[in-house]
Amino acid sequence: MNDVEELKQFVVVHARAQSIPKKRYTEVLARIDNDVDGRPGSWAVEWTRVADALRARGQLLDACRYYGLARFPFVDGPARRAALESCVGAFDQWRSGTGLEPLEVELKGGVVRCWTSGLSATRRLPLLVMTGGIVSVKEQWAPMLARLGRLGMAGIVTEMPGVGENTLPYDEDSPAMLSGILDAVADRADVDHTYAACMSFSGHLALRAAADDPRIRGIVTAGVPVSAFFTDERWRRRVPRVTVDTLAHLLGTGSGEVFDRIGGWALDDALLGSLGVPVHCAASTRDEIIPAADVELLRRAVRDLSLVENDDVHGSPRHATETRLWVVLSLLRMRRTGGPAYAVLRTLHAALRLRGRFTRAAPAAP
Repeated sequence: MNDVEELKQFVVVHARAQSIPKKRYTEVLARIDNDVDGRPGSWAVEWTRVADALRARGQLLDACRYYGLARFPFVDGPARRAALESCVGAFDQWRSGTGLEPLEVELKGGVVRCWTSGLSATRRLPLLVMTGGIVSVKEQWAPMLARLGRLGMAGIVTEMPGVGENTLPYDEDSPAMLSGILDAVADRADVDHTYAACMSFSGHLALRAAADDPRIRGIVTAGVPVSAFFTDERWRRRVPRVTVDTLAHLLGTGSGEVFDRIGGWALDDALLGSLGVPVHCAASTRDEIIPAADVELLRRAVRDLSLVENDDVHGSPRHATETRLWVVLSLLRMRRTGGPAYAVLRTLHAALRLRGRFTRAAPAAP
């Protein structure tokens, strides 16, 4: 059972990232007073109640978003399991006619399930692979696939090992998942020109994978753990319980053993310095999960780093719209794609950045 107040704090970034209006998600949060599986007023029950109503009205994508929040942060019982299944089912209904297609990739240890767009044996496009962190399912990011054709790219959205429908174990071999996905679609995409938009903990996997796989030509990430998160004993004591418990769930261990398991996953200067690709990273200066030392390591060691810093908490919830624009701009810059659309997006992004400087910083807890 999770700490409800902590869940309320950290779910906000995921609600805002999916453009759920503040009024609507705060109304749901106000009704939640426990996290007992199946009990009235519990986390999964209240989010699912809203999702069911939206689905009944045919608002499938909105329903999918609320189901995804109902299973947040991970499946720990029947109510969250049902929410995950409904999330996938509602998205599958919504994507009919959009051109999005499912993909299953069998790898050593499990199956990676994905949503895709633009894969073609006759017109192999550069590839974008998108993943979220340890608490977000692929359906949260998959609607972006419908717009990738405008960028001249094929796309794959999936999940980290152990998250959602991904049955791979989360372990030291997890970075190989990205290369395995590229191998699986090499006949339907130009995988030699692959770009990874991998947020938070999946950004750590992408950095490690890019050091070994030259097909990855650029990385866009945000709130990424790099080194100190894994090794700094003082910082470990500050990491939120929901993060530690989620990692324990993915690792199949107790919360007290998490950092013993992942302490050796830190990336060092040599590996980061070996990256021959651009890395675009967004960081939050008041991040409760990722230490500032990890941002400084990227700044020092990565040769081609573009860093944007937000005065915000983990995931930069107050900068959600700005971050979505920044991801697209980063991809266009990496691919050296200009034109009128790029100019418009750059101007809009700059305006949002400027407006943010004159907005008083929000408190750490929403």
